[in-house]
Amino acid sequence: MTCPSQFRWTSSARSDVGRVREINEDACLDQPEPGRWAVADGMGGHAVGDLASRLVIDALSRLAPPAAMKTGIADARARLQKANRQLRDEAARRQVQRIGSTVIVLLACDRFCAYLWAGDSRLYLYRKGQLRQLTRDHSQVEELKSLGVITDEQARHHPAQHMITRAVGATDVLELDDDAIEVADGDVFLLCSDGLSNEVSDAEILAVLTSVACERASDELVELALAHGGRDNVTAVVVQAEDPYASDKTLLNPAP
Repeated sequence: MTCPSQFRWTSSARSDVGRVREINEDACLDQPEPGRWAVADGMGGHAVGDLASRLVIDALSRLAPPAAMKTGIADARARLQKANRQLRDEAARRQVQRIGSTVIVLLACDRFCAYLWAGDSRLYLYRKGQLRQLTRDHSQVEELKSLGVITDEQARHHPAQHMITRAVGATDVLELDDDAIEVADGDVFLLCSDGLSNEVSDAEILAVLTSVACERASDELVELALAHGGRDNVTAVVVQAEDPYASDKTLLNPAP
């Protein structure tokens, strides 16, 4: 017995190496039929960052359809913990300090979506004209912001901007946060790497998600990041929910 989503899902994804880097260490997952999407941003240099992000995405692509949201989250956690161990072993084998990757994964089940993350890859929700960041970055800059030491604008240009405090492969036991949200008809989710969120403002993201169809929105967002310099790899996955029963309304005792 599985837990199919009550929504029809449309999604699009794009990942680009950017204007500066030579290797794309980002990877993404776009599987609207089982209802799972993810972004991973690898790190480690020397051609191992892309190995890390691919390993994370491969692990998530093998998730079985969950029987319930709780089991779906548990399975995702287990697979990411296994990926964490594999990356720790690979770092030891190569005699490098660390091979790691951020992760943000979105899972659809019934009328809900669950999401799990580590690092600074983000999940946004666009609903009824408003954009909201659902995840909180695991980064030094985010900690400084929460303490009131720096402002949001200062954070965008802070020298510690790329220093994250959690990642798959960073420690022996992976620390993940997770949460869930009830989905509404027309909701749009954006999963992205910091190559997008560092280059494109929330106002620009809002403008794209407001005016561009889901099928083209990932391209539009990546192009914006490239136009702003594309200093990092850039990845965007845009996901839209449609409730097939939202317009099926029956009138009781209609007026004559």
